[in-house]
Amino acid sequence: MIKDNINCILKDANNATLIAVSKTKPVEMIREAYEAGIRDFGENKVQELLSKIDMLPSDINWHMIGHLQTNKVKDIVGRVFLIHSVDSIKLANVIDKEAKKKNIVVNILLEINIANEESKYGFRINELDNAIRNINILNNIKILGFMCVAPNTSNHSDNRKYFKKMREFANKYNYNTLSMGMSSDYKSAIEEGSTYIRIGTKIFGERDYKKS
Repeated sequence: MIKDNINCILKDANNATLIAVSKTKPVEMIREAYEAGIRDFGENKVQELLSKIDMLPSDINWHMIGHLQTNKVKDIVGRVFLIHSVDSIKLANVIDKEAKKKNIVVNILLEINIANEESKYGFRINELDNAIRNINILNNIKILGFMCVAPNTSNHSDNRKYFKKMREFANKYNYNTLSMGMSSDYKSAIEEGSTYIRIGTKIFGERDYKKS
């Protein structure tokens, strides 16, 4: 089932990289996706991410896609391929500090609260100029582009306007990486230029949070 789901998604993926969102899913299911060819996996919580890294193949690209607390930064710097959810200058500074200790450069995406939802993290549009200016002066962190979590919708076309705005911002700031599109709206995201789609339910099925 997982392999079939992946193949179905990949038919629409164009040039976007499929990140299998494996939060709450057991290692056995992740292995099945790995054996189907997936090498990019996304996790929302640091503790769960770290527990899986050590049990799975070393050529997996792990993506931190959930809200990252500053006190957890030291645990993942140098262990993940890309941090998608940098939502404050303070967090960026902590990542830079930890990266400096390890003499590495950490690639990040800035999370944009594209629909100005009170319940979500991310920079508001009017904060972007200041955020990019302050983060670009840091030596051990590199902005590759932007990430967003669009409003929850069952109609994938509803979020097209937000994905279009994200593409416009990427062009404005000369970034070429966009992490946008989930199980319900990834097709519209791809059509608007997404380079990473983050899909869990359409690959692994509904999540049982009682088991997580």
